[in-house]
Amino acid sequence: MKLHHRILGEGKPMVILHGLFGYSDNWQTHAKKLAEYYQVILVDQRNHGHSDWSYEISYDLMAEDLKELFDELNLEEVILLGHSMGGKTAMKFAQNYPDYLEKLIVVDIGTKTYPSHHEQILAGLHAIDLNVIHSRSEAEEAMAKYIESNGVRQFLLKNLYWAQKGKLAWRMNIPVLEQEMWAILQGLPSNEVLIPTLFIRGMMSDYILGEDIPDLENQFSDSHFVSVENAGHWVHAEAPEEFIEAVLSFCLR
Repeated sequence: MKLHHRILGEGKPMVILHGLFGYSDNWQTHAKKLAEYYQVILVDQRNHGHSDWSYEISYDLMAEDLKELFDELNLEEVILLGHSMGGKTAMKFAQNYPDYLEKLIVVDIGTKTYPSHHEQILAGLHAIDLNVIHSRSEAEEAMAKYIESNGVRQFLLKNLYWAQKGKLAWRMNIPVLEQEMWAILQGLPSNEVLIPTLFIRGMMSDYILGEDIPDLENQFSDSHFVSVENAGHWVHAEAPEEFIEAVLSFCLR
């Protein structure tokens, strides 16, 4: 599948993959800073953003989508950065196509299978009936009954756009993401990755626990870990300065 993407800056390529329910716009602020050093390529994964929708979603498929993009743009020696679901796509790509990569950056996600934990988010999304809701404020009011965090609500509502006058639509394929959530949460194979890899985790997040680190170190033999205090799963949004410093310190050395 051809993926929608945007390019900022010049130089060595850095490809950034968003997480579940996100899209490339979420990374614009960071991309502008990183584009002072790299050619930054922001990607929408399948069923998200401006990329096409599909009834299928898996890490093998998303890695294949990414390879198609790399070949289209003639990319090599890439720094690949992914958050959450995008981090798993990045790790799967590193397992399948290591020769394309120079370095790998994984943000707050491991290789393990995760339990289902998106019920409240899905309930909030289902609460928005786009046949009767005709403004963002109405959408947020409906969502707030299920999702307490204002930050999470704003993150999700960025996916709403005006398909036509007075008619809102989603940029993400909610039915397929819900139906195939098991595939998004499943673990990756234990194939060893030799590429220099940075794991950035939020200390207020439970996605990478201390007990997970030894297994990740065994699988990613040239791995480094940065733990960011006072940050949860959205490390890059909650601690942007620390995040950019960690990325650049790893990439520029």
